[in-house]
Amino acid sequence: MSSLPSNQTVHVQLAERSYDIHVGAETLSQIGTLVRSLRTVSHVVIITDTNCQTLAQPIESHLRDAAIRTNILTVPAGEPSKSAVTAADLWEQTIATHADRKSVILAVGGGVVGDLAGFIAATFTRGIDFIQVPTTLLAQVDSSVGGKVGINLSSAKNMVGAFWQPRLVVIDTNVLTSLPDRDFRCGLAEVIKYGVILDEDFFSYLEANADAILQRDPSALTHIVARSCRLKADVVEQDERETTGLRAVLNYGHTFAHAFESLCGYGQVLHGEAVSIGMLCASRLAELLGRIDHATTGRQFELIRKFGLPTEVPDVSIEDAIAVMQKDKKVEHGRLRFVLPTRLGHVELVGDVDPQLVRQAMLHQ
Repeated sequence: MSSLPSNQTVHVQLAERSYDIHVGAETLSQIGTLVRSLRTVSHVVIITDTNCQTLAQPIESHLRDAAIRTNILTVPAGEPSKSAVTAADLWEQTIATHADRKSVILAVGGGVVGDLAGFIAATFTRGIDFIQVPTTLLAQVDSSVGGKVGINLSSAKNMVGAFWQPRLVVIDTNVLTSLPDRDFRCGLAEVIKYGVILDEDFFSYLEANADAILQRDPSALTHIVARSCRLKADVVEQDERETTGLRAVLNYGHTFAHAFESLCGYGQVLHGEAVSIGMLCASRLAELLGRIDHATTGRQFELIRKFGLPTEVPDVSIEDAIAVMQKDKKVEHGRLRFVLPTRLGHVELVGDVDPQLVRQAMLHQ
């Protein structure tokens, strides 16, 4: 494969909320300098989980070397920590560190930690600066970019939250070398998504370089992470707060996926696994509506299978899945809406979809 830059910077242009995403190997060794470059920072509260404590410690050392006072707050690993109970505990712990409005929250972890820490940053003293250090591929290409932060309710995922952009995102691809295989593959589902919704050439790159990606080739990783971040940033720049409907394209496959996650129990089917199945359901739904041909679904199926992701709908009640979808944030006036492809590289938000076709899309595999 061709040689690619070892480090890349993706700029997210959002007026006074603009920020840079630094992608590459060994970026974490520069974190003290990067944080110092933002403004005068004297105190950082690192929020991490039990899986990432060992990674948070050297980050703390780099910050202290830059003369920044630090505290580490640790939550249990896993989706249950993304809750109001955990948030309340973190608010109290943050106060105990003598944090103030000039303090900075720095998230070290996957999507759960990033969403939770971002929510703490958005709400503590009505909002303080926030830095993302995503440690999973899924978080690096998706949840760490765009400013969506929040927690779950027992009955609905991500239903309480805010739009709170980070001041900085630092992505070190070296951390992916120790990521468990299942978690790494889950991140690839979101990478595939970007190709389907925005960039057919990128989708073709994934097909042509699947082996190098699965072997975690450093150049390939830097390229897919930076390109995914750029594609998401392009959307966020045009629809930061989901007011025009454009940002909804990022939810391709997610209406199905969130239903599967909810019914299987959070953590039983991982987010990326649910998204891979959800994308295929959405693509079949687009076929049933005459929007695409079967070959378009077939290319997605083959790439998803190549990356070792699931393709079959979990053993859940189809009627229960439909009921969960009715709570989706894209629902308008009680009618289901889905992000559906018209070809590889382009999707549209389609409203008033017949629930019977949605059932068929889940049943026909």
